[in-house]
Amino acid sequence: MTLSPPSEINSRTEILATGARVMRTEGEALLLFAGSLSESFVRAVEVMYAVKGRVILSGMGKSGHIAAKITATLASTGTPAQFVHPAEASHGDLGMITPDDVVVVLSNSGETSELSDIIHHTRRFQIPLIGVASRPDSTLLKAADIALVLPNAPEACAIGMAPTTSTTMTLALGDALAVAIMEKRGFQPTDFKTFHPGGKLGAQLLPVSGLMHTGDALPLVAEQTPMGDALLVMTAKSFGVVGITDVNGKLTGIITDGDLRRNMSGLMDKTAKQVMHVGPRTIRPDALAAEALGIMNDRKITCLFAVDDHSKPVGLIHIHDCLRAGVA
Repeated sequence: MTLSPPSEINSRTEILATGARVMRTEGEALLLFAGSLSESFVRAVEVMYAVKGRVILSGMGKSGHIAAKITATLASTGTPAQFVHPAEASHGDLGMITPDDVVVVLSNSGETSELSDIIHHTRRFQIPLIGVASRPDSTLLKAADIALVLPNAPEACAIGMAPTTSTTMTLALGDALAVAIMEKRGFQPTDFKTFHPGGKLGAQLLPVSGLMHTGDALPLVAEQTPMGDALLVMTAKSFGVVGITDVNGKLTGIITDGDLRRNMSGLMDKTAKQVMHVGPRTIRPDALAAEALGIMNDRKITCLFAVDDHSKPVGLIHIHDCLRAGVA
C-alpha cells in the first residue's frame, strides 16, 4: 500500500504547531528513556570509567554523527575517546582499536551491515563492546557485552521514518554516560579548563594565577615607608595602587588615588601606615579570574592583591588583565 504524503504546512500557526509537536514527541521519549535506565547503564559507566585505553565510538550515517559528538563530549570531560568510522575501519582503521579500549557502537536498528567488521574485531580480541540500539534481539545487541536499549518511541517526523527521536535519545544517552563518568571521576572546573583553553569558556575558567602580576612588578612598601617613597613606587608600577606590608610581610593595607586625595594636607610628612586603607579586599591565586572581576565590579575598584594562606601578597590582578583575556 502506498502512503499518501503528509499535507503541506504553510501558515504560521501550522508551522508553530509542527515545531511544538516535534519537541513534545522527543521530550516524551526522553522522559520514557530516563525512566527505563537499568543496571546496563551502570555497567557501561563503570566499564568506560575503568578503561585503560580509550573509549572508541562508531556508527554509520546519522548514528555516526551522534557518535562523533559523544566522542567530543567524553574527551572534553576527561575520558580519552576516539571516533572510528565503520567504513574506514574495514580498510585498515581497525588497527586503531586495541585490547585496552572499550568500543561503543550506535545503530538504531542494530543491523547496520557496515558495523559487522568492528563487531567481529571486538569479539576476536575480547574487547569490551557496548551496543546501543532499539531492538534487543538485533545482531548488535546480541553480540554486545553490555546492551543499552533505546525505548520504543515514534520518530518525530510526520512519516515516522526520518531519524529524529531516535538520534535525540542516543545523543542524550551519550551525555548521560559522559556526565556520570565525569561525576564519578570528581571532575572539577580546573580540569575542564585543561581541555577548554580557548574561547569564551576558557576565559571564564582562567585562574587568577594565570593573569596576575608577580615578583618585581608588585607595588609594595613597608608600613613605615615615608609617603614620598611610597608615591615613587606607586607611580613606577603604574597600577594606581600600592600595597602596604608589616614586618612579617603580611598585607595590612593599600593606598589608592582616593586615599591620597583624602590625605593631601601634610601628606609628605606621613608614613604609608598613616595613609593606608586598612583591611583591603583580597583574593586567592587559585580563585577564578571571573570571581576577581566580579569583586572589582562590585567594589568599583580596578585591582586586587592575591594573597597566600599567610596573607602575604603573591600577585596583583588588574581589571584590564581580565578584559584583555576575555573574562566577562
